[in-house]
Amino acid sequence: MKVLVPVKRVIDFNIKPRVKADGTGVETAGVKMSMNPFDEIAVEEAVRLKEKGIATEIVAVSIGVQQAQDTLRTALAMGADRAILVLTDVAVEPLGVAKVLKALVAKESPDLVILGKQAIDDDMNATGQMLAGLLGWSQGTFASKIEIADGRAVVTREIDGGLETVSLALPAIVTADLRLNEPRYASLPNIMKARKKPMETVAPGDLGVDVTPRLTTLSVAEPPTRKAGVKVESAADLVARLRNEAKVI
Repeated sequence: MKVLVPVKRVIDFNIKPRVKADGTGVETAGVKMSMNPFDEIAVEEAVRLKEKGIATEIVAVSIGVQQAQDTLRTALAMGADRAILVLTDVAVEPLGVAKVLKALVAKESPDLVILGKQAIDDDMNATGQMLAGLLGWSQGTFASKIEIADGRAVVTREIDGGLETVSLALPAIVTADLRLNEPRYASLPNIMKARKKPMETVAPGDLGVDVTPRLTTLSVAEPPTRKAGVKVESAADLVARLRNEAKVI
């Protein structure tokens, strides 16, 4: 079984994002970048499927600038077999990503696509669902557990009311949630081996996909600074402040 795992290069989750001085976006120059944490979980799950003898090949995919090679090398060091970089300087939106992935699915013919439920830079939470819609495949989103058997994927989903279990006919799309697993650290020998693993570079045009953005960002601004709290002398004072100042009662 071949597994396709899309991964995204984002600002490292330990770094506090800063807005550009001109308000056109978030500053990325000179900022530490890493793999989207949810995509890292997806890679780990694919590797575990291979270790169980279920998956036979793992193909990591990233869409972005040349530096996204580093993100793919991380996926290779974790256990992916080969990588594909779709090279573009355009900030690709979820629909564009889904269209690129659809073209790669047609090229690679995977049995399963596992990706993070969302990227921490834009929190769109849309790519997996759009890809399933474009392909007409079954989907299991927000997965906290995946079991593969008899040509089906049994996915335990995290929902507002608790957990939901769905059985999907393969091929299928699965998006990884936080509790699916804990990703491993890539060992130094595996990091060295990753340098020799194959990485293909293609352009969106080679796949017949137009990734021109459909949305325009008007402005980006820092959230307002929270005001310092105050102590009140009594419950009556608290009620008065809530009524007269906060106007919430």
